[in-house]
Amino acid sequence: MNIFKHEFKTHLKSVITWSLSISFLIFFVMALFPTFASETEMINEMMANFPPEFLAAFGMDSNINMSTVLGFFSIYFLFVQVCVAIQAANYGFSLVSIEETEMTADFLLTKPVGRTTILTSKLFAALASLTITNVVVWVSSFTFINMYRDGRSYETGTLVLLLVTVLFMQLFFLTVGMFISLLVKRVRSVTPFSMGLVFGLYVLNAFGSTVGGDTLSYITPFKHFEPNYIVGHAAYDLPLVMITLVAIILSVAGSYLLYTKRNIHTAV
Repeated sequence: MNIFKHEFKTHLKSVITWSLSISFLIFFVMALFPTFASETEMINEMMANFPPEFLAAFGMDSNINMSTVLGFFSIYFLFVQVCVAIQAANYGFSLVSIEETEMTADFLLTKPVGRTTILTSKLFAALASLTITNVVVWVSSFTFINMYRDGRSYETGTLVLLLVTVLFMQLFFLTVGMFISLLVKRVRSVTPFSMGLVFGLYVLNAFGSTVGGDTLSYITPFKHFEPNYIVGHAAYDLPLVMITLVAIILSVAGSYLLYTKRNIHTAV
């Protein structure tokens, strides 16, 4: 429990920063909606003139209607997914590596607790921290959408499906980040790893959408939980969602296996 409290306090400042930043992003986006909605014909015509490859690179298509609440929200929700992915990846890569980087692993490992308990406490602390951000995303989305929807209706169920993707993105990048950090010899700086993972998979999604390749879509969760697809179909692409779930399970199992056998760097 002490490990959990310590790790949670460590993340607290970061959680506040990320939560406020994402909340402001959602506020800023939805505050623009009444203006965009009043220029429906011009904006939809402009969208239709963009090359399909360009729209696909940003998770859009020419059929999207920016005059609808969720049509507009889904375009920018991709940036929310990127933000929560970076936050989760940061926590994942630092989960174990921070003890080696700061040379405090020897102090932690001499305590009368097993490695499995240590990793579980750290993982739960990271999940609790991400849950706070998740709650802020939900509250901000419903609040600002209803504040700026300009009297237009929207499907609550579809919005819920869209917001649930935040949890999947957090779990994926947290666990994959944790697994990769245990595969490498030492993570000296978390930022290059987390940014590389998130933007690398984002670029793969954009490139795959542009060239129309199905193979790349199996790799990146940004394709598995594409906001435009969810809003257009009011459903998930279940085969792709299953790939994400399998990746999460394998990453957690692999992380426990690697951590229990890892030669931890210490100050000695």
